[in-house]
Amino acid sequence: MKLDAAPFPYDFTLAHTALVIIDMQRDFVEPGGFGESLGNDVSLLQAIVPACQRVLHAWRAAGGLVVHTRESHRPDLSDCPPAKRDRGNPSLRIGDPGPMGRILVAGEPGNQIIPELAPQPGEIVIDKPGKGAFYATPLSGLLRDAKVTHLVFMGVTTEVCVQTSMREANDRGYDCLLLEDCTESYFPHFKASAVEMMRAQGAIVGWTATSEQLIAALATDVTGQR
Repeated sequence: MKLDAAPFPYDFTLAHTALVIIDMQRDFVEPGGFGESLGNDVSLLQAIVPACQRVLHAWRAAGGLVVHTRESHRPDLSDCPPAKRDRGNPSLRIGDPGPMGRILVAGEPGNQIIPELAPQPGEIVIDKPGKGAFYATPLSGLLRDAKVTHLVFMGVTTEVCVQTSMREANDRGYDCLLLEDCTESYFPHFKASAVEMMRAQGAIVGWTATSEQLIAALATDVTGQR
Protein backbone atom coordinates (compact mmCIF):
# COMPACT_ATOMS: atom_id res chain seq x y z
CA MET A 1 0.00 0.00 0.00
CA LYS A 2 1.06 3.57 -0.61
CA LEU A 3 -0.03 6.75 1.14
CA ASP A 4 0.46 10.24 -0.26
CA ALA A 5 2.13 11.23 3.01
CA ALA A 6 4.50 14.06 3.90
CA PRO A 7 7.25 14.64 3.01
CA PHE A 8 6.88 11.91 0.33
CA PRO A 9 4.80 8.73 -0.16
CA TYR A 10 4.83 6.09 2.57
CA ASP A 11 4.87 2.47 1.41
CA PHE A 12 3.85 -0.32 3.75
CA THR A 13 2.46 -3.85 3.79
CA LEU A 14 -0.32 -4.55 6.27
CA ALA A 15 1.12 -7.93 7.23
CA HIS A 16 4.34 -6.25 8.38
CA THR A 17 2.85 -3.13 9.98
CA ALA A 18 1.48 -2.49 13.47
CA LEU A 19 -0.83 0.28 14.66
CA VAL A 20 0.65 1.70 17.87
CA ILE A 21 -1.76 3.63 20.10
CA ILE A 22 0.16 5.64 22.68
CA ASP A 23 -1.22 6.24 26.18
CA MET A 24 -4.90 6.91 25.48
CA GLN A 25 -5.51 6.50 29.20
CA ARG A 26 -8.27 7.89 31.39
CA ASP A 27 -5.73 9.76 33.54
CA PHE A 28 -4.57 11.73 30.49
CA VAL A 29 -7.75 12.09 28.45
CA GLU A 30 -10.70 12.25 30.83
CA PRO A 31 -11.72 15.06 33.20
CA GLY A 32 -10.60 14.46 36.77
CA GLY A 33 -7.45 12.59 35.81
CA PHE A 34 -3.76 13.29 36.24
CA GLY A 35 -3.55 15.49 33.14
CA GLU A 36 -6.28 17.82 34.35
CA SER A 37 -4.76 17.94 37.85
CA LEU A 38 -1.70 19.54 36.23
CA GLY A 39 -3.91 22.35 34.94
CA ASN A 40 -4.31 21.03 31.39
CA ASP A 41 -7.36 21.28 29.15
CA VAL A 42 -8.18 17.63 28.46
CA SER A 43 -10.85 18.54 25.90
CA LEU A 44 -8.02 19.03 23.42
CA LEU A 45 -7.10 15.36 23.76
CA GLN A 46 -10.70 14.18 23.79
CA ALA A 47 -11.22 15.82 20.40
CA ILE A 48 -9.08 13.20 18.61
CA VAL A 49 -11.00 10.20 19.99
CA PRO A 50 -13.50 9.90 17.09
CA ALA A 51 -10.73 9.86 14.48
CA CYS A 52 -8.77 7.33 16.53
CA GLN A 53 -11.87 5.16 16.76
CA ARG A 54 -12.35 5.22 12.99
CA VAL A 55 -8.75 4.21 12.38
CA LEU A 56 -8.84 1.46 14.97
CA HIS A 57 -12.07 0.04 13.52
CA ALA A 58 -10.67 0.07 9.99
CA TRP A 59 -7.36 -1.43 11.08
CA ARG A 60 -9.07 -4.24 12.96
CA ALA A 61 -11.37 -4.91 10.02
CA ALA A 62 -8.35 -5.21 7.75
CA GLY A 63 -6.74 -7.70 10.16
CA GLY A 64 -3.79 -5.54 11.22
CA LEU A 65 -1.77 -5.95 14.41
CA VAL A 66 -2.67 -3.48 17.19
CA VAL A 67 -0.41 -2.34 20.03
CA HIS A 68 -1.68 -0.27 22.97
CA THR A 69 0.62 1.40 25.49
CA ARG A 70 -0.02 2.70 29.00
CA GLU A 71 2.38 4.80 31.02
CA SER A 72 2.21 3.00 34.35
CA HIS A 73 4.23 2.02 37.37
CA ARG A 74 4.25 -0.82 39.87
CA PRO A 75 2.26 -0.20 43.05
CA ASP A 76 5.48 0.08 45.07
CA LEU A 77 6.85 2.64 42.53
CA SER A 78 10.10 0.69 42.31
CA ASP A 79 10.21 1.47 38.58
CA CYS A 80 9.52 5.19 39.04
CA PRO A 81 12.71 7.24 39.57
CA PRO A 82 12.39 9.93 42.26
CA ALA A 83 13.41 12.51 39.66
CA LYS A 84 10.26 11.67 37.72
CA ARG A 85 7.88 11.61 40.68
CA ASP A 86 9.23 14.68 42.45
CA ARG A 87 9.67 17.04 39.50
CA GLY A 88 7.61 20.23 39.41
CA ASN A 89 4.89 21.24 41.80
CA PRO A 90 1.74 19.33 40.77
CA SER A 91 -1.26 18.97 43.04
CA LEU A 92 -1.00 15.19 42.57
CA ARG A 93 2.12 13.11 42.04
CA ILE A 94 2.61 9.64 40.59
CA GLY A 95 1.33 7.12 43.14
CA ASP A 96 -0.86 9.60 45.02
CA PRO A 97 -4.59 8.84 45.42
CA GLY A 98 -6.61 10.68 42.77
CA PRO A 99 -10.21 10.78 41.55
CA MET A 100 -9.58 7.61 39.51
CA GLY A 101 -7.34 5.78 41.95
CA ARG A 102 -3.59 6.09 42.41
CA ILE A 103 -2.02 8.21 39.70
CA LEU A 104 -0.28 6.23 36.91
CA VAL A 105 -0.24 2.99 38.90
CA ALA A 106 -0.90 -0.25 37.07
CA GLY A 107 -4.35 -1.69 37.66
CA GLU A 108 -5.94 1.55 38.86
CA PRO A 109 -9.06 2.83 37.06
CA GLY A 110 -7.36 5.96 35.77
CA ASN A 111 -4.52 3.95 34.32
CA GLN A 112 -6.84 2.08 31.98
CA ILE A 113 -7.26 2.87 28.30
CA ILE A 114 -10.42 4.87 27.59
CA PRO A 115 -13.44 2.65 26.78
CA GLU A 116 -13.73 4.04 23.25
CA LEU A 117 -10.34 2.51 22.36
CA ALA A 118 -10.25 -0.44 24.77
CA PRO A 119 -8.03 -3.34 23.70
CA GLN A 120 -9.59 -6.49 22.33
CA PRO A 121 -8.37 -10.04 23.06
CA GLY A 122 -5.22 -10.81 21.12
CA GLU A 123 -4.04 -7.21 20.90
CA ILE A 124 -0.74 -6.28 22.51
CA VAL A 125 -0.86 -4.09 25.64
CA ILE A 126 2.44 -2.61 26.84
CA ASP A 127 2.85 -1.08 30.30
CA LYS A 128 5.78 1.30 30.06
CA PRO A 129 7.52 3.05 32.97
CA GLY A 130 9.01 5.75 30.75
CA LYS A 131 7.99 8.05 27.96
CA GLY A 132 9.06 5.71 25.17
CA ALA A 133 7.27 2.48 24.25
CA PHE A 134 10.53 0.53 23.94
CA TYR A 135 12.29 1.47 27.18
CA ALA A 136 12.10 -1.36 29.77
CA THR A 137 9.32 -3.15 27.85
CA PRO A 138 9.09 -6.33 25.73
CA LEU A 139 7.90 -4.43 22.66
CA SER A 140 11.01 -4.97 20.51
CA GLY A 141 10.82 -8.73 20.87
CA LEU A 142 7.08 -8.85 20.24
CA LEU A 143 7.39 -6.82 17.04
CA ARG A 144 10.34 -8.89 15.87
CA ASP A 145 8.41 -12.11 16.44
CA ALA A 146 5.51 -10.67 14.42
CA LYS A 147 7.91 -9.69 11.59
CA VAL A 148 6.86 -6.05 11.83
CA THR A 149 8.93 -3.50 9.91
CA HIS A 150 6.57 -0.49 9.81
CA LEU A 151 4.66 1.31 12.57
CA VAL A 152 1.66 3.64 12.37
CA PHE A 153 1.36 5.88 15.43
CA MET A 154 -1.48 7.72 17.11
CA GLY A 155 -2.11 8.84 20.69
CA VAL A 156 -0.91 11.37 23.24
CA THR A 157 0.89 13.52 23.84
CA THR A 158 2.52 14.35 20.52
CA GLU A 159 5.68 16.00 21.78
CA VAL A 160 6.29 13.67 24.73
CA CYS A 161 5.38 9.98 24.61
CA VAL A 162 4.45 9.82 20.92
CA GLN A 163 7.57 11.57 19.69
CA THR A 164 9.81 9.65 22.10
CA SER A 165 8.36 6.33 20.95
CA MET A 166 8.75 7.26 17.28
CA ARG A 167 12.36 8.26 17.82
CA GLU A 168 13.04 4.99 19.66
CA ALA A 169 11.42 3.08 16.79
CA ASN A 170 13.39 5.03 14.20
CA ASP A 171 16.65 4.12 15.94
CA ARG A 172 15.60 0.46 15.78
CA GLY A 173 15.06 0.57 12.04
CA TYR A 174 11.27 0.90 11.80
CA ASP A 175 9.63 3.09 9.17
CA CYS A 176 7.13 5.17 11.12
CA LEU A 177 4.00 7.08 10.14
CA LEU A 178 2.20 9.53 12.43
CA LEU A 179 -1.51 10.25 11.90
CA GLU A 180 -1.73 13.99 12.46
CA ASP A 181 -5.42 14.16 13.37
CA CYS A 182 -5.06 11.20 15.74
CA THR A 183 -2.49 12.79 18.02
CA GLU A 184 -2.66 15.84 20.25
CA SER A 185 -0.97 17.86 22.95
CA TYR A 186 -2.20 19.96 25.84
CA PHE A 187 -0.23 22.69 24.03
CA PRO A 188 -1.23 22.86 20.33
CA HIS A 189 1.91 24.73 19.32
CA PHE A 190 4.00 21.91 20.80
CA LYS A 191 2.16 19.45 18.57
CA ALA A 192 2.74 21.59 15.50
CA SER A 193 6.46 21.85 16.24
CA ALA A 194 6.81 18.14 16.98
CA VAL A 195 5.07 17.13 13.75
CA GLU A 196 7.27 19.47 11.75
CA MET A 197 10.42 18.12 13.42
CA MET A 198 9.52 14.48 12.83
CA ARG A 199 8.96 14.78 9.09
CA ALA A 200 11.74 17.32 8.41
CA GLN A 201 14.89 16.51 6.45
CA GLY A 202 13.32 13.74 4.40
CA ALA A 203 11.31 12.10 7.19
CA ILE A 204 14.23 12.06 9.59
CA VAL A 205 12.01 10.49 12.26
CA GLY A 206 8.99 9.51 10.19
CA TRP A 207 6.17 10.39 7.81
CA THR A 208 2.86 12.10 8.57
CA ALA A 209 -0.58 11.67 7.02
CA THR A 210 -4.25 11.93 7.96
CA SER A 211 -6.60 9.27 9.25
CA GLU A 212 -8.72 9.59 6.09
CA GLN A 213 -5.69 8.83 3.91
CA LEU A 214 -4.89 5.70 5.89
CA ILE A 215 -8.49 4.47 5.97
CA ALA A 216 -8.81 4.99 2.22
CA ALA A 217 -5.63 3.01 1.60
CA LEU A 218 -6.89 0.17 3.78
CA ALA A 219 -10.23 0.11 1.95
CA THR A 220 -8.51 0.06 -1.43
CA ASP A 221 -6.23 -2.77 -0.38
CA VAL A 222 -9.15 -4.86 0.93
CA THR A 223 -11.19 -4.43 -2.25
CA GLY A 224 -8.19 -5.20 -4.43
CA GLN A 225 -8.64 -2.04 -6.50
CA ARG A 226 -5.15 -0.75 -6.00
